Amino acid sequence: MNNLSEDSVRVIKISKSALSEFIYEKLIDEQEMYLDVNSSDVANAFELSLESGEIIFCAYKAENAEGAFLGLPEEIDLKKLIKNIPDTAATMYSDSRYKEYTKEELIRLSKI
Repeated sequence: MNNLSEDSVRVIKISKSALSEFIYEKLIDEQEMYLDVNSSDVANAFELSLESGEIIFCAYKAENAEGAFLGLPEEIDLKKLIKNIPDTAATMYSDSRYKEYTKEELIRLSKI
């Protein structure tokens, strides 16, 4: 690690795409804590709305009992879900930061 001189200031400026990537990777790295899941058992979906400043991050079972990949249904639209579901967390540091939905509920909420 390099020490800063008294005259130095280190700066990071992050583009929209780098910001999105950073947030997504941070959520993946911490999903066991944030969503109470085992990282090796889940797949993820993510959407960031720069207009509203909201993020939606989902974890869902990656495989069924036979080992077949389980994706999110095409009818689940994360851009619409950002607008149609209430915030689940006032802070990421509370125990009740997520809400569990069924895929059918998310399909219905995607159609609103």
